[in-house]
Amino acid sequence: MAELFKVLTLDEARAVITRHLPGKRAGVVVPIMESLDRCLAAEVRGVDDVPAFNRSTVDGYAVKAKDTYGASDGTPSYLDVGGEVLIGQAPSGQVKMGQAWYIATGGMLPAGADAVVMVEYTEELDSRTIGINRPVAPGENVIRRGEDIAAGEVALTAGHRVRPQDLGLLSSIGITEVEVAFKTRVGIISTGDELINPQEKPYPGQIRDINSYVLYGAVADSGGVPRLYGIVPDDYDKMRMILERALGENDMVLISGGSSVGARDIVFKVIAAAGKPGVIFHGISVKPGKPTAGAFIGSKPLFGLPGHPASALVIFELLVAPLLRKGAYPACAEDFAMEFPVKAVITRSLHSAAGREEYIRIKLKVKEGQLFAEPVLGKSGLINTMIKADGLARIPSGKEGVEAGEMVEVKLF
Repeated sequence: MAELFKVLTLDEARAVITRHLPGKRAGVVVPIMESLDRCLAAEVRGVDDVPAFNRSTVDGYAVKAKDTYGASDGTPSYLDVGGEVLIGQAPSGQVKMGQAWYIATGGMLPAGADAVVMVEYTEELDSRTIGINRPVAPGENVIRRGEDIAAGEVALTAGHRVRPQDLGLLSSIGITEVEVAFKTRVGIISTGDELINPQEKPYPGQIRDINSYVLYGAVADSGGVPRLYGIVPDDYDKMRMILERALGENDMVLISGGSSVGARDIVFKVIAAAGKPGVIFHGISVKPGKPTAGAFIGSKPLFGLPGHPASALVIFELLVAPLLRKGAYPACAEDFAMEFPVKAVITRSLHSAAGREEYIRIKLKVKEGQLFAEPVLGKSGLINTMIKADGLARIPSGKEGVEAGEMVEVKLF
């Protein structure tokens, strides 16, 4: 069992979690229409060249490019009309020197032609002759065979999250089914003697459960399948029973709350009794979210998230969401940078303790074409600060804050 409150950096926490993750995510074959927003469990390769033939990207005339060299409004190049390419059919002949064939957008380029002149740059002299007012280079206005994707080429890599445009690519290469990762089933447990269900009226000292519903939405939004296990009091036997059930029915478990010393001890004892390796870290050097715990019961990850809603959501975005979306954390600096892809100017100076990363809730505004990040200040126990925010601005661990006017990296919600 990990030493309690031996604080790790975010990178160290991610690394130790990665070491315990199973190697390959299990997959299931589904029709491509059911694969949207899911991660591929296996790469997809092109079956055929796309396009399967050289085709025109414009309405115009298929030509040998060298027949157009030197053409201008004052001295057009005159070519004989040798034929017409019918859309959806192979050309009935080939383009010879001094010839042009009419072709529509998407039409198959006739043999002998290597470019297409847009119809706007031609003039019809009679039914058999056209003048060309502008030269074209070889390959101009043409998509070559296999230019979109070649047969045997990797079209989509394993781990790729399927987007609408990917469905178009898959259909273009004749793929109707793909193997996607199983959606991660996530059990959600809220702990604390002070919690009550939302439909109940709180008495003094009681609060309605927020985190169950926040985390349910966050899991679903990240591609997981959430399941609520309700509120568990600070009781060893009840916690053990619920955790055993949640572990048996899910691939991952989130436990939020249990911030008091007694409650925390109960949670850790239950985790230790549930199986090996148990708790692998407790405490990460980020704000908010320092008391976060990570554990594994067999191959199933378990996260102990802070009880404060804002803290729980921040840690979810940093540690849980990447596993649900892609099954892994960013593998390099470039991938990590994509977690915070937006750059904005911070509107006020903020202090931060050196040695820890800090994540500031911000609201984005545009002024005179520049993006500004306005801090949404408030304690981590307030869910309202997350409602007002558009994302999180990151203050790296090596800095002691940011000055107003400084550029910050932003992760959008």
